[in-house]
Amino acid sequence: MSEISPDKPDKDKKRELNNFRVRRRALTGTKRNLARRSMYTSTPLPVVNETSAGGVVVSIQNGKPYIAVIARRNRAGRLEWCLPKGHLEGNETAPEAAVREIFEETGIHARVLMPLSTIDYWFSGIDKRIHKVVHHFFLEYLEGELTTENDPDQEAEIVEWVHLEHVAMRLAYPNERRIVTSAYKLLLGENI
Repeated sequence: MSEISPDKPDKDKKRELNNFRVRRRALTGTKRNLARRSMYTSTPLPVVNETSAGGVVVSIQNGKPYIAVIARRNRAGRLEWCLPKGHLEGNETAPEAAVREIFEETGIHARVLMPLSTIDYWFSGIDKRIHKVVHHFFLEYLEGELTTENDPDQEAEIVEWVHLEHVAMRLAYPNERRIVTSAYKLLLGENI
């Protein structure tokens, strides 16, 4: 890197100093900056594709619709409410994975009625970039009691039935709130 000389105009000095700060931050060893490091080196982070499935399970209780939601810890350790979902296993289809994951995370059996939405997003870990696709389905509750005891990963900490009109306020992710809104419109007989 060239040194900042006193005879350069202020604008050039500021630009050079800013470039130095950006390079210095990129080379620090903190976890927060490790994912960014690939932007400043010649070796990009490897990409991993992940596919998950889950959805909106509706139970009609006393003539009112309720949705099964779970609480799990995010990467920062905070408890977040979300729809039950998880990775596809083996040759499983997305609807099969949704039914299995919902049983594992909530303890209830459900039947897929129709696809609702597919969410596609990217995020970075310490040593890789992840391209995640999540298939959400509209499901009908069949039987079972709410429990997290069947979750082999022990990710789900709490599971509850939440009235459909209140569930969007509980969910942590805007995409899931939109999916619940679509389910609500379906129950009202509206097109989505």
